[in-house]
Amino acid sequence: MERRRFPRETKPQEEQPAPPPALKPLRFSTRDLEPEQQFAAWQSYVAPLVDIRRPDGSPMGFVADHAAWNLGGMLIVQQNTPAHSYMRSEAKVRSSPIDHWHISVLRSGRTWTEVGGHVSEGEPGKVELRSLGHPFRGRSTDAQTLSLYLPRELLHPASTEIKNNIALSGTRAKLLIDYLDGVEAKLAQLAEVDLPHVVQTIRDMILTWVSSSSAHLSSPEPHNNLPLKERVYHFVQHNLMSSDLTTDRLCRELGVSRTRLYQAFEPDGGVHHYIQRRRLLSAHAALSDTSNRQQIVDIAFAAGFSSAAHFSRAFSKEFGYSPREARHVAMPSYLGHSVEPESEAESAQSFDTWLKTLGHARRA
Repeated sequence: MERRRFPRETKPQEEQPAPPPALKPLRFSTRDLEPEQQFAAWQSYVAPLVDIRRPDGSPMGFVADHAAWNLGGMLIVQQNTPAHSYMRSEAKVRSSPIDHWHISVLRSGRTWTEVGGHVSEGEPGKVELRSLGHPFRGRSTDAQTLSLYLPRELLHPASTEIKNNIALSGTRAKLLIDYLDGVEAKLAQLAEVDLPHVVQTIRDMILTWVSSSSAHLSSPEPHNNLPLKERVYHFVQHNLMSSDLTTDRLCRELGVSRTRLYQAFEPDGGVHHYIQRRRLLSAHAALSDTSNRQQIVDIAFAAGFSSAAHFSRAFSKEFGYSPREARHVAMPSYLGHSVEPESEAESAQSFDTWLKTLGHARRA
């Protein structure tokens, strides 16, 4: 009798457990406040970015929602707001260390934003890009928005050639929006290993967009012809840890007089204050990095401070809590913060702090 052979059944390989989610959103909403308190609360929350006003004759309440996700190399923000006007004034730009690129995608509603006399109109299907390092003003209808905040370094060196307040539409906009839709749907499931790839992909798509359309690029400009503050910014960022990052060196390397340099940075509290703020932001990122095992004093020295006591005083004045508290409440890389902070120091880990320290992560 013929014997029939059948393939042996193979045991299915045990599935590897999925890595844990890396992100926890930072949420803010005015829904649970009394109507007469809602607008003031929202004003205070967005004050680091813009000053806002309600349209004349608008009702008392202002129901708004905000969820921020910190991917380490960029922030993703989901936001719902009633109609309002907004302004990032020259004074706010001068006093703020926040000079990132802002990418916005409207899910609903419309916006009109003016920069230097040019108005960009936002609507669903478009992608807008503008710099927080320049003043702007505008108005919005009731709107649902997805925003990205990218540090200037992420788009370097093309960042010096990108025109401000531009909009993308058509096929390229749809491709970017489709990718962002997918990322948004998976934010709560993304593992830490996924995040650098997401950031890199978004960066590459944006750079492809701005580099493939001459209409969106200014004419190439030699580095020496860039505005003085732009040149200082790039030099400081690339020499932040140098022990001789002084006014004299800036004047010598950039070929400018002390008088001109002082005049340019007078609104920022002076050149020394500007450099110190950048160093503090870098130190804050190092302290918040749980993989960094350096002592606080070593981080201070690495950031260019010659005295641990001076560093501690300057850090506490800038952020409202001490370097030790910053390390105590530090969370794993890319991890967000809970809606209800457990301590005063942790409550300081706010959207404002995320914006300030974005792009100042410790470089490998």
